[in-house]
Amino acid sequence: MNDSKLKVYQYPQCGTCRSAVKWLKEHGWEVDAVHIVEQPPTVEELREIITRSGLDIKKWFNVSGEVYKELGLKDKLPGLSEEEKMALLASNGKLIKRPVVISGSQVTVGFKADQYEEAWGSRG
Repeated sequence: MNDSKLKVYQYPQCGTCRSAVKWLKEHGWEVDAVHIVEQPPTVEELREIITRSGLDIKKWFNVSGEVYKELGLKDKLPGLSEEEKMALLASNGKLIKRPVVISGSQVTVGFKADQYEEAWGSRG
């Protein structure tokens, strides 16, 4: 794929998101930044990108976030269906682990330089 623009769901105040966007730009990517709290992905979008990521849905929850803790999700999540988990994620962007980077079939969640090097390091 020669498209150099990545869709990045991020939260501007999040240091991890800023680091990720900086890393991507330094590696030649254009970033289409989407504010994850103001415009969280819909249930349909989540279903698609979670499937593409190959990750278990529980990896998509921002377990260190305040909303996750306030809702007591550590104890509640195991009892919820996949659909209920999707609806929960779509209902509040702060519940989604960020940043989420999407390009075609490739999706990453969170930011670790070595993970990004593998996923986004070699363009074209």
